[in-house]
Amino acid sequence: MDRETVEKYLDFYSETQGLLPERLEVFGQSYRDQGFLTREQLYEIAYESSTRSAYHVRKNPEERCRTVTGNVLKVEDDFSKIALIEALKGFKAPTASCVVAAFDPENHAVVDTRVWASLERLDYLEGRKESFTASDYVTMMNPIREIADETGYRPVDIGYALFAYDVDKREGTLH
Repeated sequence: MDRETVEKYLDFYSETQGLLPERLEVFGQSYRDQGFLTREQLYEIAYESSTRSAYHVRKNPEERCRTVTGNVLKVEDDFSKIALIEALKGFKAPTASCVVAAFDPENHAVVDTRVWASLERLDYLEGRKESFTASDYVTMMNPIREIADETGYRPVDIGYALFAYDVDKREGTLH
């Protein structure tokens, strides 16, 4: 994916149903300022990225939400960050990716089935995926960071562009 294609699909992203970049930035600013996220903040992220599973987030104890999201900042590797967040009710890897991307958009991206499908369509990955784990997040981040390095965009922007690319190119239903 070259720079012009990234630009085209970043513009197109506003026409999709994806999590708004401005909202992700608001969550990220709170996360950076506080050093953790509250249960309500996690619920808002989950609701905006995956409405169906968001209600589960409120089943987590408040202190656990603060502790887990605080601990995410203390670990270095992508797998551990996603796995920690997945331990909270209402979070699977795609929704967990919103949390890490909010905190650190320079190194992370929001990922889901559309992003995987675009990476597959562009020959960065092989095989179809409909659900994701922390390992799959690591797998996706390698080409996303490669594209970011080649184009000068942040990984979070590459994730948005890949999402929009799939919206534009997909024929038929998502699943």
